[in-house]
Amino acid sequence: MDCFYAAVHMRDDPSLAGKPVVIGGSPAGRGVVAAASYEVRRYGVHSAMPAAQAVRRCPHAVFIRPDFPRYRRESQAIFAIFRDFTPIVQPASLDEAYLDVTAHLAPWGSATAVAREIRRRVREERGLTVSVGVGPNRLVAKIASDFDKPDGLTVVPPHKVQDFLDPLPVRRILGVGPATERALHGMGIETIADLRARSREELEARFGRHGAGLYRYSRGIDERPVRTERVRKSLGHERTYPRDLATLEQMDAELERLSQMVAGGLRKKELLARTLTVKVRYADFTTLTRARTLPAGVDDPATIAAVAKELLRATDAGRRPVRLLGVTGSGFDRDGPEQLWLFDVG
Repeated sequence: MDCFYAAVHMRDDPSLAGKPVVIGGSPAGRGVVAAASYEVRRYGVHSAMPAAQAVRRCPHAVFIRPDFPRYRRESQAIFAIFRDFTPIVQPASLDEAYLDVTAHLAPWGSATAVAREIRRRVREERGLTVSVGVGPNRLVAKIASDFDKPDGLTVVPPHKVQDFLDPLPVRRILGVGPATERALHGMGIETIADLRARSREELEARFGRHGAGLYRYSRGIDERPVRTERVRKSLGHERTYPRDLATLEQMDAELERLSQMVAGGLRKKELLARTLTVKVRYADFTTLTRARTLPAGVDDPATIAAVAKELLRATDAGRRPVRLLGVTGSGFDRDGPEQLWLFDVG
């Protein structure tokens, strides 16, 4: 979907048409941008930016608090349209999905025709626009969907995959974030064509197992199926504070509260988390994480909190003010026979 959160508000309130709209917290407080309309993006405003910074870049921006129940209802209506074309729909988020239409082309005849019909129905039935990428696999389709936003349709036939990928910057490749991008640039790799020129051995020596993925993706190879059931990989909670936390005592109290929430979520879903991660964002917006993998999965708040506090002490928290804390569990085991602990984690 194109600029989904903002687009829903702009559809429902015609007075917002053409205006720079920001979905997020108040710029007078510690709010963060959750979504930005295309009009406000021209001023350099983007998601995850502090709202106070966004209003400095665009003083006439219209700020609207998020309405997630509304977005979920809209998402359900849009996904119902997707499932009219194929039952193989994998949600990636509220506003993004992969559709496998290989065996469901009738009566449209081609994947391109299906894409056009999806765009038409979403526009006519929901009053919103969607950008669609058509490709032989998830990797290519995802890159193509971002290629011509908003309201775009980009089709990449199998025999054109390499021509499509080669000129693109390496950041377009799945799994290439800022750190990997900097490392690749340091190797003189700017485009996907540059990446494809490197051997698998060289990439694995530099990036380990991730290097093998870079080698495959630079060649347009992606064998991941479209799955109709999402497998949850993590469960966490975080909070940005109205005032920076200055002492470890304050932070410990917050970690205990967050650990209670994570433990409640794990028990509700009958999951045990083996890996616990603490996220810390300092007052200057520097953000880091610390993680520990335990010998067995846990779901009790006391253990989660104890590990979280130890991880916190592996940071500069207490010496530097903290504006955000988060606790996440991952590496799930399904609930089963209890694993007894030989040592205390605390």
